[in-house]
Amino acid sequence: MSGPDVAREAMEFDVVVVGAGPAGLSAAIRLKQLNPDISVCVVEKGSEVGAHILSGCVLEPRAMTELLPDADIAAIDGSVPAGDDRFLFLTKTASFALPTPPQMNNHGNYVVSLGNIVRFLGATAEQLGVEIYPGFAAAEVLIEADRVVGIATGDMGIGKDGAPTDQFQRGMALRATYTIFAEGCRGSLGKQLMQQYDLRAGIDPQSYGIGIKELWEVPAAHHHPGLVMHSIGWPLDARTYGGSFLYHLGGNLMAYGFVIGLDYQNPFFSPFEEMQRFKTHRTIRPFFEGAKRIAYGARALNEGGFQSIPKLAFPGGVLVGCEAGFLNVPKIKGTHTAMKSGMLAAEAIAEALAGQRPATLESFPAKIRASWLWPELQSVRNIRPGFAKFGMWGGLMNAAFETYLARGKSPWTLHNRADNTTLKPAAQATAIAYPKPDGTLTFDRLSSVFVSNTNHVENQPVHLTLHDPAVAITVNWDIYRSPETRYCPAGVYEIIGAEQGAPKLQINAQNCVHCKTCDIKDPTQNINWVTPEGGGGPNYPGGM
Repeated sequence: MSGPDVAREAMEFDVVVVGAGPAGLSAAIRLKQLNPDISVCVVEKGSEVGAHILSGCVLEPRAMTELLPDADIAAIDGSVPAGDDRFLFLTKTASFALPTPPQMNNHGNYVVSLGNIVRFLGATAEQLGVEIYPGFAAAEVLIEADRVVGIATGDMGIGKDGAPTDQFQRGMALRATYTIFAEGCRGSLGKQLMQQYDLRAGIDPQSYGIGIKELWEVPAAHHHPGLVMHSIGWPLDARTYGGSFLYHLGGNLMAYGFVIGLDYQNPFFSPFEEMQRFKTHRTIRPFFEGAKRIAYGARALNEGGFQSIPKLAFPGGVLVGCEAGFLNVPKIKGTHTAMKSGMLAAEAIAEALAGQRPATLESFPAKIRASWLWPELQSVRNIRPGFAKFGMWGGLMNAAFETYLARGKSPWTLHNRADNTTLKPAAQATAIAYPKPDGTLTFDRLSSVFVSNTNHVENQPVHLTLHDPAVAITVNWDIYRSPETRYCPAGVYEIIGAEQGAPKLQINAQNCVHCKTCDIKDPTQNINWVTPEGGGGPNYPGGM
């Protein structure tokens, strides 16, 4: 026998963790702290731990201190204590300093490279006996008698035509009593589990943003370690949610990024181009003088908050971290909540393994509700949807009301809507003319993808699939003028043949930086992101 008909080899563990991010590694570490005899395996689709990690990032150390009390965060490469907090409102030609909202007060926090934080957690987990397998994508949930019994890694060496090549290797079955899904925002297996077990029944749709980030090396004279600056306003209009972040890490590094809510309405809107032109503002441009861009990346992030948290436990498994949607949007932080959710999952699993081993870990959501994580998210639940409902100015007033008057205890809850439902037809929207990049301060997509170190095996099936290829033209092109060519930050989607009256969607899957935006924003959910071969995708350096 050859090809996919070959039986999988199997390995047995007490716990399998899908995803070596903050939540998954915190769960693995906590399990080993509670019982060193528990066998724990972590599978990671990136080529190494940290390769796919992208975040601002300002770290609130609360969960890290609980997990590893002796950890010296400042000693982790790139980390510095947060210092000067700035919050700006920009018009096209001016900027105005605003009071920093209390949720964004970063006293006691750290400006960090989340990739390096995760590398530190990975090394700690391995020292405790956790087995970590980077470069292996979890491609399938193994379910028997309606219970998750582990995952299977993807087959390697499948050609573009779907047939095995001479490099074919069958994926492994990693079986476990309990499986922790920690893939991050819009995980491909998590999406399947939501449907399989109806985990979103009775809750709001998840809403999302796209975060696009560049890492710059700045001259020492312009470097201010610990600087934390955020902005709202230009270049976005008052109906589009988003803003910038600019953080100075150690080592003369500056992280710049722009986050835009994916509930925007104009199909001609391009998050990538907005992120680029923001740098041309006269207040912002000086931060980049004499600096050199050294890395680029993008990632979707959860913005739904408290009212969009799904059911967390199901037979044989749990959802943690951004897989579940624990980001605190007003804080612009999710690492501490992700880590805490992983730790609580570990505690529930350790108790179950030592006891009756129930199929569904109902103790896990109970632990979440009893922890500091739950009231933290509950108290800010109305702030992000307030911007969707009232626009920027009304949203700011609502945020002030929720923060200073209601103090998170309003007797109502504002609701979220699905981001793929918000686009206007192109005929009802205004086209946007974006300036051409100069190659020094502003850049195009392809040169940006180059510095993301993105790589995929060329001879493999396209991992960006269409449920119905015809819809790409009859709906996306005919009605919306192919918004995927603009909301993708990596140049994956391209319309060819339009000038000849025969438009066709071309998918350049090798450019994909795994941000998942297409899987979220596509109007009919026709685009389905599935895992490519393990090890493919971006390879983000320290600093990202």
